[in-house]
Amino acid sequence: MPTVSTVAEIEAAISRLPVKEAEEVREWLEQWLEDQLEMTPEFLASIERGKADIATGRSRTVRP
Repeated sequence: MPTVSTVAEIEAAISRLPVKEAEEVREWLEQWLEDQLEMTPEFLASIERGKADIATGRSRTVRP
């Protein structure tokens, strides 16, 4: 099985897929990207800032 290693090669390979399979690639890519972004140092730092804000009373309740 040949490998694809550049964005152009990946784009070309995806463009040859049936729509259903391209949608599966899109779903996989969206999930993969979400997983990659979830636990970045910046995200973890924002969680810690939020916890600190709550602990010191710098939060507010939002009601619908």
